[in-house]
Formats: sequence, structure tokens, C-alpha cells
Amino acid sequence: MDRQDKDIKRCFWANPKNPLYIKYHDEEWGRPVHDDGQLLELLILECFQAGLSWECVLNKREAFREAFDGFKSDRIIAYNEAKIDELMANPGIIRHKAKIKAAITNTIVFMDIQKEFGSFNAYLSQFCPQEPIRDHTSTNSPISDAIFADLRKRGMKFVGSTTIHAFLQAIGKYNSHQPDCYLY
Repeated sequence: MDRQDKDIKRCFWANPKNPLYIKYHDEEWGRPVHDDGQLLELLILECFQAGLSWECVLNKREAFREAFDGFKSDRIIAYNEAKIDELMANPGIIRHKAKIKAAITNTIVFMDIQKEFGSFNAYLSQFCPQEPIRDHTSTNSPISDAIFADLRKRGMKFVGSTTIHAFLQAIGKYNSHQPDCYLY
């Protein structure tokens, strides 16, 4: 299917003028993700998105991947003040010191969860049903509330219920495509 076909109905938020956004909507968003490396990347990016648009973050994703060493957890947890200063000077990413520090803290918590549950995916499975929940109207849920509360208790930052709900939508725990979207 030609992603640029103007007759294709997509979710209202998928900016038809941004090919990167259309590709993300059509090929990634809402598809099940079980790989911990991908889960960490998406979680970190969702935390950077707080207060901004996902399109803004998506447009900078490649720069984020480069700046954050491919989102390799063992590298991120070793970041020091010099690396934080380097990230703050990088015009390709969102330069927000508290979010950069949160990415480091959140990665440490993420790795602790991996040790406790075997994987972050297994951790999420205790909250989420096996089959995706169909819901295209909510911006949070009892599931995102519970995950947020647990992650916050464990020390994660910038992980409110709305951010976690968006993360769950992105990784396919929710099928949130709109009824008139061809992917519904």
C-alpha cells in the first residue's frame, strides 16, 4: 500500500505532510513490541515527549539514537556530568537537563526491573492482558495508572499516567487506531 495515497484513512494525528510520521503510524505505532531494547528506547522517548508533541520527538529520533549510544542500557547508566553536558549541547535532541537525567535514572530502574522479572516485557505482562485493548479515546487508564504508580515508586521520573498510556499505545498493548483508520 502506498503510504502517500491520499485516499487512505489514518488516525487524525498522523500528519500527512510528514512522511516520517506516516511511516511511523503505518509501520510501528500500535504494533506489539516485546524486545527490551526497543521498549527502553520508546520509554525514554515518551518521557522526552512530556509537554511536547510526539511528532517533535519522532523527527529527532535518529539524533536521539546517536546521542544516546543506540539506547544501550549499559552505556546510558554510565553517563556522567561530562556526557550530560555533551547532550545538553546537542542541537539534534531535546535539550532538557531534567529529562536527560531522568533517562539515566529510568534506565537504572529499567535494568533493576529486568533483573527482578527477567525482562521489562515480563514486568509489563503482569499489568496488561495478552490481547491488545481496543480504545481510541482514552489518554490514561487503570492500567497506565497502576504502571505509573509502580514505576514512580521504583524511582522513575517523567512517567505520568498519560505518558505511560501513550507508551502502551505505541507498543501495542492498546489498539488505539481510530475506527475510520485503515489499521483499526
